Amino acid sequence: MRLFAAVVPPEDVTDEVAAEVARLRELPRAERLRWTGRPGWHFTLAFYGEVDDELVPDLSDRLARAAHHTPPFPLAVSGGGQFGHGRALWAGAEGDLETLRLLADRTESAARKAGVPMGEHRRYKAHLTVARGRDAVDVRPYVKSLRDFTSRTWTVADLALVRSNLPRSGVPGEQPRYETVARWALGGAG
Repeated sequence: MRLFAAVVPPEDVTDEVAAEVARLRELPRAERLRWTGRPGWHFTLAFYGEVDDELVPDLSDRLARAAHHTPPFPLAVSGGGQFGHGRALWAGAEGDLETLRLLADRTESAARKAGVPMGEHRRYKAHLTVARGRDAVDVRPYVKSLRDFTSRTWTVADLALVRSNLPRSGVPGEQPRYETVARWALGGAG
């Protein structure tokens, strides 16, 4: 199963992101980008890829412990940037980024200890992907527009394990489907 650990913003925050994305889609040449939708808006903490079914219970136990040892923290969707010279346009985050990075490190460590191959460690960069480009697209106008965007601040209260179901229809622009398979309260609450 194709899995990742994530922080998923609440619906009212994704409403704000949706309004901002609607404004971005009115900018010139927006049709050159493949825009992600609400189901794809999350802050990936650790991407696991294909995980053998027999590793999932241990991974889940370790993620539960990671959540238990991480206190709830404030976060907002804010600003933006790009990866790969226009291959990905993203909204960033503000708030307690230190705790967000700590949670990302813990979710990566949980996977390694459960036997999930993780490749080399990269420094965590909080981002919520809003669009992708097949070719390099000049996204500077979109990044500039995102610069002044900030959602309301919410308290991140849980960690999600999400299954990613890749498109199979071959229809251009079809998005992956995301399914939350487990959630754990941060700080041992709930």
